[in-house]
Amino acid sequence: MTISVGDKIPEVTLIKATAEGPQPVKSSEYFAGKRVALFSVPGAFTPTCSAKHLPGFVEKADDLKAKGVDEIVGTAVNDAFVMGAWNKAQGSEAITMLADGNADFVEAIGLTMDGSGFGLGKRGQRFSMVINDGVVEQLNVEEPGDFRVSSAEHMLGQM
Repeated sequence: MTISVGDKIPEVTLIKATAEGPQPVKSSEYFAGKRVALFSVPGAFTPTCSAKHLPGFVEKADDLKAKGVDEIVGTAVNDAFVMGAWNKAQGSEAITMLADGNADFVEAIGLTMDGSGFGLGKRGQRFSMVINDGVVEQLNVEEPGDFRVSSAEHMLGQM
C-alpha cells in the first residue's frame, strides 16, 4: 500500500552521507520535530536526476526555507558514498543526502519501481513529499518517465 497524506513515516534505517562517513539514522527520530522537504530519485548521477531534480532543490532551497521548511533531504536507492559524491559534484551544501541502499524506505512507503530493463534493479519512484513532525503533509508521485510534480517548483506552488 502506498503512503498517503496524513500517514506517519514508517520506521526504517537510512544512512546519512556526512563528511565523516556514513551515519545510520532512524526515520522516526530523524523526521521528528521538524518540517522536511524530501525528494526521491531513481538514482544518483542519472540524467534527469542530475540535470533537473537535485539542481532544482538546490536553486529553490532558500525559497523552501522561507516557506517553513527546516531541512531539504534527497534520497535514492544508492549507497551513502554515492549519495555524498553526487551532492558534492552538484556543489550543494543545502541538501542532506539520506541513502536508501537496500530500498527499505521506498518499500515501506510503497513507492518502489522495477528498473531492471535499464540495469538498475529495484529502485524508488521519482517523488517528493513534505514531512511535518514525521507525518506526510504533501505527496507528489511522478508517472513513469515524467518530471513535473516532484520538482521543487511544484512543491513551492503547493505551499
